[in-house]
Amino acid sequence: METIDKKYIHSGQLFVAARDTTIMTVLGSCVAVCLYDPVSKISGMNHYLLPLWNNEGLASPKYGNISIEKLVDAMESVGCARRNIVAKVFGGASPNNFTSSTQKLIGEKNINVAMDMLQEFNIKVVASDVGGIRGRKIAMNSTTGKVIMRYTQKND
Repeated sequence: METIDKKYIHSGQLFVAARDTTIMTVLGSCVAVCLYDPVSKISGMNHYLLPLWNNEGLASPKYGNISIEKLVDAMESVGCARRNIVAKVFGGASPNNFTSSTQKLIGEKNINVAMDMLQEFNIKVVASDVGGIRGRKIAMNSTTGKVIMRYTQKND
């Protein structure tokens, strides 16, 4: 019996699975873009904290514009064709314990970066669960592209 690998990704990370893997993460105001190529049956996921890199310091995947581009490049580098890739987008919550308007806007900006960049890359968003006030736990089957999502409890 074959076991399925599991990979948990943290904020600022991305992962592409060319073999059967469950990719998991937990999101609040962060966003995860899940990419899937149904032809090659390869998936990838990122998890980013902030929408845009400001050209200061390291161009890290903790920024949405860097992370999404790196994820698409990583998918293509293992043989995926961009024309086949579809996306699912999760996260971008504004938890109600964030009182500052700046904190509330981060989730919205993270969502906007994902949607705008995927449109620029001509990658269709086939599912999304974004915004709101609750965090999310997601698990993606890399072979099927299926994502299971649960809302976190208020104290998670």
